[in-house]
Amino acid sequence: MSEYLNEQELHNLAMNIVGEDLQAQGFEFLGVNSKLKRDPQFVALRDKNLHFIIVRAVAYPENADVYDAVLMRTIKAHADKFEAKTFYAGVGLGHGSDYAKPVVKNEDYTMVYNGLQEIT
Repeated sequence: MSEYLNEQELHNLAMNIVGEDLQAQGFEFLGVNSKLKRDPQFVALRDKNLHFIIVRAVAYPENADVYDAVLMRTIKAHADKFEAKTFYAGVGLGHGSDYAKPVVKNEDYTMVYNGLQEIT
């Protein structure tokens, strides 16, 4: 029987995808929080600028690029106190052979990740 990834496992997968992207872009991690509903997920430095990065794993048919505007304004207000930039990183996750199906443990997956979106 197939075992699907639970919400925390999907979140961790999204965190790994975004974390690898951030490292490739030269970010230095100051803090990482992988607990669900605890924001931001990454507090990072790049070019001496502080960044707060919110990561969300979403499943089909949700759009990975659409975020909760109220939550993002709240996070941005907090980040502004630290003169930090705020970014959203949505990762759409689905089964390897059919994006519309859930991710199964130890099987291929597909993803839609369009990088960081700055919250201004």
